[in-house]
Amino acid sequence: MSDETASTPWKRRVATPLREFLRTEAGSAGVLLAAIAVALIWANVADGSYERFWATDLSIDLGGDGVHLTLREWVNSGLMTIFFLVVGLEARREFDLGDLRDRRRFILPAAAGIIGMALPVGIFLAFNAGEHTAGGWGVAMSTDTALALGLLALVGRNVPVQARLFLVTVAVVDDVVALIVIAVAYSDDIRWMPLVFAAIFYSFTFLLVRLKIRSGFAYVPFGVAFWVAMLESGIDPVVSGLILGLTAAAYTPAREALQEASDLFRSFREQPTPELARYARFGLVSTLSWNDRLQRTWSGWTNYLIVPLFGLANAGIAIDAGFLGRALTSPITLGVIVAYVVGKPVAITGVSALITWLTKGAVRPSVGWSSVLGTGTIAGIGFTVSFLIANLAFEGDELAEAKLGVLLAGVGSTIVTWLVFRITSMQSRPRRAVLLLGDSDDIIDLIPEVDPDRDHIRGPAGATVTLVEYGDFQCPYCGQAEPIVRELMTDDDLRYVWRHLPLTDVHPQAQIAAQAAEAAGLQGKFWEMHDLLLSRQDHLRIADLIGYAGELGLDQDRFHTDMMRDECTDRITANVESADLSGVAGTPTFFVNGQRHYGSYDVETLEKAIKLARIRAKIASKRSAV
Repeated sequence: MSDETASTPWKRRVATPLREFLRTEAGSAGVLLAAIAVALIWANVADGSYERFWATDLSIDLGGDGVHLTLREWVNSGLMTIFFLVVGLEARREFDLGDLRDRRRFILPAAAGIIGMALPVGIFLAFNAGEHTAGGWGVAMSTDTALALGLLALVGRNVPVQARLFLVTVAVVDDVVALIVIAVAYSDDIRWMPLVFAAIFYSFTFLLVRLKIRSGFAYVPFGVAFWVAMLESGIDPVVSGLILGLTAAAYTPAREALQEASDLFRSFREQPTPELARYARFGLVSTLSWNDRLQRTWSGWTNYLIVPLFGLANAGIAIDAGFLGRALTSPITLGVIVAYVVGKPVAITGVSALITWLTKGAVRPSVGWSSVLGTGTIAGIGFTVSFLIANLAFEGDELAEAKLGVLLAGVGSTIVTWLVFRITSMQSRPRRAVLLLGDSDDIIDLIPEVDPDRDHIRGPAGATVTLVEYGDFQCPYCGQAEPIVRELMTDDDLRYVWRHLPLTDVHPQAQIAAQAAEAAGLQGKFWEMHDLLLSRQDHLRIADLIGYAGELGLDQDRFHTDMMRDECTDRITANVESADLSGVAGTPTFFVNGQRHYGSYDVETLEKAIKLARIRAKIASKRSAV
């Protein structure tokens, strides 16, 4: 945690990988758009050098055998494998830790993703019925998640993060199906023996995962061999990236693993040798899942280098008046434009409404209908998979027409999305909240829920928002959070709950301090002791604690006896068990109305989270009253 501000050193606390992913995708959209612009200028100004450059052969030979591809093919089939590795990692993370861990929530985005591909394909086929160009139907089906998220952030500044998460879950299905389509429908002359070898190499990587081999170097040879075998089989090897990404499970670091890592670091601190440094570094890294490690390694590279390079290698189209005249009346171009701009939003919104109606609201979108419609319209932006399939299905002028259709569809979808959210912003505040956020029930991360008979609660019992903190009295970040919480508590519609999570491996006096707070609670002074302990974190010895009991007017003998009673220690143990069930490994960790709060813990960020929770609570109460 870096000391970036004087008042809140932990303001830039790390967010979840998915939310970090959303910010990365949004920021990288500008780089991709710049690459597309450069490609278009290069193709129209440099008199053929664009195509000559990307058609350059680059071969790797070993003992007479090797891989022979053009520069464009190395980008499309080589570097883009890493892009689809990240797509697979995102899909697996959503299933393991995201909204899709509730499998019922997968029904709607899965259906929206599939129908959101099928209807655009049907529209494209209708425009190209009876023509040989109908074989390029795959160009009109897939959303470019990176570009769509970036432009959604640009045209929908007040769009809730839930809408972006809904887009991601729909796009996860979209990407998986699109890769299957490439493997099945756009792979010619499939050779089975290389596929057998590909399965063998993949099984070795899977075995390494099961054996919990942590060294990334052990996976590289099998991953490369898997990619080469897929290439030799005739199936586009980008599929191998998706398959490998789906193998990497996602999980939050276990508290036991973190304790082991801190023990290794403590050993290094006591005896700073290169060997112990290596063990400590390995221990820290090994607490993270492979999914998390690979995402953090490759997300930036894919978003800021690989995808823009793909755009540079594929977006160049030589445009003149004659070409535009043909392209704008071509069934390829028109089919792609109508499929994306009309087909995507109609399919995604329509299937969401149909499932909601058929299930009588039991299965419905996790966002409001404006967000669903805006997600559908922005999903009309295709690029990476569309261009990959276009290169497989077309060549010459037809390839250029397909690419132009994808680019124009992206422009049209962006404009329509802006109109959707502009009209939404003109509605009254309560109606706008429902249209954007919806009225579905949130997934509750906190286990168990707050119980007034068991938990220590500050604030009005009937408050619509409850803020829960798992804290450690010796943790300096909890000490820095205390004045923030105190400022938040000026809100008369907020209640605050403290749950103990003493990290005894790094804070040796945290457990006894927690027992002191519980002992004070038995004499009706829990919160007074809580405040005192957080203000004097450097002085938490037994003598100090007994002295604090005297300051608060407590019976010190009884206080000292109560500290060791089972009633006190059992409550702390129950809080620790609750933290484990809720996926909490460090302090401070906050929950707002049962949902874990990720990101910064400054006043502004927490106030936004509380405000959003209050709006959702009011929407839910109105729904239950109907």
